[in-house]
Amino acid sequence: MLSPKRVKYRRVHRGRMKGAAHRGNRVSYGEYGLMAAAPAWVTSNQIEAARVAMTRYTKRGGKVWIKIFPDKSVTKKPAETRMGKGKGAPEYWVAVVKPGKVMFEIGGVSENVAREALRLAMHKLPMKCKFVRKADQETEGDS
Repeated sequence: MLSPKRVKYRRVHRGRMKGAAHRGNRVSYGEYGLMAAAPAWVTSNQIEAARVAMTRYTKRGGKVWIKIFPDKSVTKKPAETRMGKGKGAPEYWVAVVKPGKVMFEIGGVSENVAREALRLAMHKLPMKCKFVRKADQETEGDS
């Protein structure tokens, strides 16, 4: 699973997932991408499951890029513990994803294969997503 090697502060605030993604909202490496349509926390396990689903379907052909990284720790207190005594220990890591963020990209495969691989990955993620093409974004930006 993905997680940071070192962090300056182990326990972070929950924060808010307000607004749309202004960075990472275009397909930059591959030809096709998977864009988030809703805000969510994506865990390292979900990222890995999506990656495995894509690489298995493409039979390790083409190339897959993961453009999100779980750098936020989510803490949890032990079961049946009284209130107080500080914040819990880090339990797992999440990536904060806002709507419009391109999370995965794929290249070197046909559109049909890419569409199906990203559809399989979509089912592993906790939010609605949509398939995007680099070619569509280039024509959209010119006008």
